[in-house]
Amino acid sequence: MSINADEIIDRRRLRKKVSFWRIASFIILALALVGIAGISINKSGLVAGGADHIARVDITGVITNDEPMLKLLKKVQENEKVKGVVLHISSPGGSTVGGEAMYEAVRNLAKEKPVTATVGTLAASAGYMIAAGTDHIVARRSSIVGSIGVLFQYADASELLDKVGVKVKTVKSSPLKAEPSPFTPASDEAVAMIDRLIQDSYQWFVDIVVERRPLNKFEVSKLADGSIFTGGQSKENGLIDAIGGEDVALKWLKEEKGLDEDLKTVLYKPKRPGDSLFENPAAIQRIARVFGVELAYNDALAVEKAIKERLLLDGLVSIWQGQ
Repeated sequence: MSINADEIIDRRRLRKKVSFWRIASFIILALALVGIAGISINKSGLVAGGADHIARVDITGVITNDEPMLKLLKKVQENEKVKGVVLHISSPGGSTVGGEAMYEAVRNLAKEKPVTATVGTLAASAGYMIAAGTDHIVARRSSIVGSIGVLFQYADASELLDKVGVKVKTVKSSPLKAEPSPFTPASDEAVAMIDRLIQDSYQWFVDIVVERRPLNKFEVSKLADGSIFTGGQSKENGLIDAIGGEDVALKWLKEEKGLDEDLKTVLYKPKRPGDSLFENPAAIQRIARVFGVELAYNDALAVEKAIKERLLLDGLVSIWQGQ
């Protein structure tokens, strides 16, 4: 019996759908078993209490007082299976409070286990502050590093208000209360107050770099004028230790800190609202493997996407999906 082209295509589509639902069923069943057994699966896809490993934590974007990230660093610090840590940093900086909190968390972590940093596109300002908290900094030759300094910005809309004929009247307890104000030009006293605040935070930042890097205060002060440097320049001026990527950082952990050559690297992510196990292809691969199904990474990505679209929708669904 001959089969036309349309029937062949239909059968292939059917096989794909059957394979998808078979894998999805395995995953759902595995999750149910995990829940019954009370086994926690972390964001890396490893069952808690697994083999010794090296943790990787990505610190990216604008630095804030990020409680989920601080909790993650504490969790990594307390995990006896974590023998070393790689912090991958790609950040332009952020709030000084956020940088301070993260720096202190990294220092506490480094007291328990060796920690190295790899710089992606950039580690500037508070991003560099966090990197300085590690024991070893690696950056690409073209990475951007530095911007050691502090700034305070405020708007002065007084001329605009004059043009539109708006006057803002203020009654306050003392001249420096709520200064500087966007409604009036800043007084000399207000500017001096802000300058004192900036200089105090700036000196604290400089002292951190002096403490953590093989540089004296005079050398750091020359670099701490807000300048940014390439990774190559940063290696020459002492702001980083080596040129390269994660492989160089791992080599340092294993050769200089004596970590086992066979240790695997596991990605850790902070738990945030809306996070799901299905956001991690590695976890999907591991669960499928429990049921004898070997998934390539790209296949796990496809299952992750399909599960999000098809299984995690609430209520009735009216949707068109091209196949």
